[in-house]
Amino acid sequence: MARYIHEQPGWPNFRWDYKALADLLADVRHRQGRLIGRMQGLGFPLQSEAMLQTLTEDVLKSSEIEGEILNREDVRSSIARRLGLDIGALAAPDRDVEGVVEMMLDATQNYGEALTAERLFNWHAALFPTGRSGMHRITVAGWRHDRGGPMQVVSGPLGRERVHYEAPAADRLHPEMTAFLAWFNGASETDLVLKAGVAHLWFVTIHPFDDGNGRIARAIADMALARSEQSPQRFYSMSAQIRQERNAYYDMLEATQKGDLDITPWLHWFLGCLGRAVDGAELALSGVLRKAQFWEKLATAGINDRQRTMLNRLLDGFEGKLTSSKWAKIAKCSQDTALRDIRDLSTRGLLEKEPGGGRSTSYSLVIED
Repeated sequence: MARYIHEQPGWPNFRWDYKALADLLADVRHRQGRLIGRMQGLGFPLQSEAMLQTLTEDVLKSSEIEGEILNREDVRSSIARRLGLDIGALAAPDRDVEGVVEMMLDATQNYGEALTAERLFNWHAALFPTGRSGMHRITVAGWRHDRGGPMQVVSGPLGRERVHYEAPAADRLHPEMTAFLAWFNGASETDLVLKAGVAHLWFVTIHPFDDGNGRIARAIADMALARSEQSPQRFYSMSAQIRQERNAYYDMLEATQKGDLDITPWLHWFLGCLGRAVDGAELALSGVLRKAQFWEKLATAGINDRQRTMLNRLLDGFEGKLTSSKWAKIAKCSQDTALRDIRDLSTRGLLEKEPGGGRSTSYSLVIED
C-alpha cells in the first residue's frame, strides 16, 4: 500500500474538483484584480514604495517559515538597490540576504522566462553561498544524492523523531524534475492561480534539494502568480500569510502528501490563504494608502518642493521632534525660509504646534481620519 502521494499509481496526474473550487477561485481572482487596480492607481513613487514593502516582507517571512531570521534593513536595502530605488544610505547586506533576494526577484521580475534546471540550480547556489546548511555541507546547485539515507521531513528530539514525510528516492529526481518543468513551462487550460498551488505542492513533494525546498517552492508559486497577473509588481505576500498560518500549512502539506492524487483540499486551502494574503495587503500597505489619500487631497494646493519633502518625512514617521532648525537643515534652506514654510502649512491646517514648548517650538502633522 502506498504511504505517500508520489507512490500512488498514476503519479503525478493530480486531479481536483473544479466545481468545488470555482466560487472560491472567482472570488480570489476578483480581490486580486481589485487590489492590483487600486495600487496601480497610486502613481509610480507610491507603487515603488508599496512594492518594496511587499517584497521585503515576502523575503523575510519565507525565510522565517524555515526558522531563519534575516535582518529587515539588510533585506530592504538589497531589494531597493536591485530595483534602482533611492532609499538613502544603502548598507552592504549579508551575502545570505543577497541570495534570497536574488532568487525572489528573479522569480517575480523575470516571471515570463522559462523555469529550467539551470535556473533552479542558480537559485539554490544563491541560497547557500558557502555550500553549507548550518554546520552541514550539502550538495549545492545539483539534485540531492541521498548518500546519508532517504530524504525525510522529521521533527522531535533525537531518539523519538517523528517522520512527517519521505521524498522520492534520489534516482527518481531527473525524470521527476523533467516532468515538472515541462508541465510548468507548458501551455495549460488550468487557471494560473490554481497552477501556482499545484506547482507549490508538486515541487515540495519531489523535494529535489538537500535544503531550501520550501523557499524555492514558494518562489515558484510567486512566479506563477506573477504570470497570472502578467505583472512583476507585487502588492501582497503569500509567504507572509503562510507564516501566520504555518501550523495549518504544514498540517495540510502532510495530509496531502499522505493522501491520494485528489488534491482538492490542498487547493481549497491554498486559495483561501491567497485570499487572506490579498486582504491583508490592505492593512500592511495602510501607510502607503494613507499617503496616497493625503496627497490626493492636496493635488491642487500649491505645495513647494521643500514642503513636499518634509511632509513625506512626517508621513513616513519622523524621528524626534520637528523644529524649524531641523527643517532648515534637512531642506537645506535658511531658518527664515523654514519658518515661512512651516507657517504656511500651519495656516493650511496641515501642521500644528505641539504642546509643551521649551527652547524651541516643535510641530506635528495633522491628518484627518
